Amino acid sequence: MTGLRHRAEEYFEFKALGTTWRTEVLAGVTTFMTMAYIIFVNPSILHDAGVPAGAAAVATCLAAGFGSLMMGAFARYPIALAPGMGLNAYFTYSVVNGMGVHWETALGAVFLSGISFLVLTAVGVRQLIVEAIPQQLCSAVACGVGLFIALIGLRNSGVVVPNPSTMVSIGNLREPSTLLALGGLLLITCLTAWRIKASILIGVVATTLCGFAAGLVHWQRQMRMISDIKYTAFHLDISGAVRLGVLEIVFVFLFVDLLDNVGTLVAVSQKAGLTQAGGYIPRLNRILLSDASATIFGSLAGTSTVVSYIESSAGVAAGGRTGVTAVVTGLLFLLALGVAPLGGVIPSFATGPALIAVGCLMMPAATEIDWMDFTIALPAFLTMVTIPLTYSIANGLALGFSSYTLIRVATGRFREVKWFMYLLTGLFLLRFYYMGKNG
Repeated sequence: MTGLRHRAEEYFEFKALGTTWRTEVLAGVTTFMTMAYIIFVNPSILHDAGVPAGAAAVATCLAAGFGSLMMGAFARYPIALAPGMGLNAYFTYSVVNGMGVHWETALGAVFLSGISFLVLTAVGVRQLIVEAIPQQLCSAVACGVGLFIALIGLRNSGVVVPNPSTMVSIGNLREPSTLLALGGLLLITCLTAWRIKASILIGVVATTLCGFAAGLVHWQRQMRMISDIKYTAFHLDISGAVRLGVLEIVFVFLFVDLLDNVGTLVAVSQKAGLTQAGGYIPRLNRILLSDASATIFGSLAGTSTVVSYIESSAGVAAGGRTGVTAVVTGLLFLLALGVAPLGGVIPSFATGPALIAVGCLMMPAATEIDWMDFTIALPAFLTMVTIPLTYSIANGLALGFSSYTLIRVATGRFREVKWFMYLLTGLFLLRFYYMGKNG
């Protein structure tokens, strides 16, 4: 037993990184507590696409468990994975509800994006993509996705409602469910300010319990079971996705996953002191392969794209430096399978505050944009606002990235644009032409 423990410490480089088992385990628990809300929030969003909520909750735990374990054991980084916020909203509200695509076909598109992720990683194209896209546009995408998530949260909370005259307006704030949602948001805000790690999770659970007490949430007699995974596992329709020609959908899943993964990787690695001279990140391919494999696994289980979670920084702040942190988080997600089926009971007014809070947490990326340089400020702004206003991440990417290239060319700064951005711009312009022709 001692020999096995010693080999594990050597494999995870405990001595070189100056850490202990106690520190790593506590860091893993901390990471899990900060992101456990996804067990309830993800099924709530996917259920709007027609995915059985209980099965989606189980799939969420399985995908998060598998992804985190692989990232920890194979890539040896303290980064946890789970179905991504923003991409689950795109899956539901843009692809399924907006385009009329069946959720099984959308899962097929997620699978294809994961395969593409693997191939691009193997041939080295992903690094080319990262180098071609200006970091400030990546930051704008993060902000746009945050606003998108927050808008959905405000709608689910009843704070923002449709209005035929003004498109949207404020809802009835005296509505009991809306009052509970606002109370839940206040609770999450206070807990976060007090640095309580599980603030979002506590807010979701507390709002749900208050809903039960107020008679707004009703216990279902037919208790969902872990075996409900049979309603989503291997239900993805890959051939349907191919026949549908979902190139744009696959691209968005792939592209946003890429940006999310790289951004989280850089932030967490720097905070943990794991980067080497020149910003080099050891075992980068293993990290990317873990992420791609988790997305493929998640699509087979029945959930949307799996990404690296910035909440991993909470575990790093608690001292996590090795893959053991992620392994512990992954094991806790698997243990959480016992409560996962309860995710189907959580009402939208309880997950709404969580979405608003997550959206808010994504906004600091706006400080990375040079708002005094209008040639980057305008494309960044267009990216940020068109994602929520058109209810589509794809539209935000297309308009923001195309405007960036065109403005650079018009101002004589075309040499600053990498050839891959020209390629993307050409594809986006063709997309706009096609949409206008068929609109």
